[in-house]
Amino acid sequence: MTREQRMTEVFVEVADSLTDEFDLIDFLQQLSARCVELLDVAAVGILLADAHDTLQTMAASDEHTRLLELFALQDHQGPCVDCYRTGEARTGINLTDPETAAHWPQFAARATDTGFVTANVLPLRLRGRVIGTLALFQTDPDPLSGQDITLAQALADVATIAILQQRTLDHGQVERAQLQYALTSRIVVEQAKGILAERWHVSPDAAFAAFRAYARAHNLQLAELARDVAASTLNSTAIPHPNRSTPRH
Repeated sequence: MTREQRMTEVFVEVADSLTDEFDLIDFLQQLSARCVELLDVAAVGILLADAHDTLQTMAASDEHTRLLELFALQDHQGPCVDCYRTGEARTGINLTDPETAAHWPQFAARATDTGFVTANVLPLRLRGRVIGTLALFQTDPDPLSGQDITLAQALADVATIAILQQRTLDHGQVERAQLQYALTSRIVVEQAKGILAERWHVSPDAAFAAFRAYARAHNLQLAELARDVAASTLNSTAIPHPNRSTPRH
């Protein structure tokens, strides 16, 4: 499949997000994976600001990215934090550069330990105000092309549209409430993923893939299914064990 065909698929998925049954978390998870495919980067994270203006990981292309972002945010440092505060894109950041290491010591150390050498962060904007960031990590030092950066910002804009399209947001408080609901749903999904990973003795990525495949197969919202798993109102044996099936991504 050509890059143009993959781009078309992304925008078809965005159009599908306009339905009443739209699952935001699933969509952002899919979009993060699409970013990896389209931009030839190693990992992607999508972060949103909560009611306290603190960035929280909403979706990630793999578990390593999620852990990296959580670590960076815990220390209130890193390019995502700077991008959110300034509203300006940060691209081609050399994570091995001594100045970068001095500016973000914990973040740079964790990033390079994970295998990332270059970072790019773009803002998620709504009417001129930043609501989150799109983070792209590379394992090679070559900077993304100008065309790739333009496409990355378009994908960031797509994510913003998808996050906020369900309601016409005339008031900031309504917008904040909607974002907070999405973030709370993501926390429940993380809890369910952890429960299944521990129960099945598999990686969080494998548990999430099986969990997500089951939700799609049964037309369930990820947050709805996660609450059932966390509350033990759903017998987790109903979800095929990842070692017994190949989940659809």
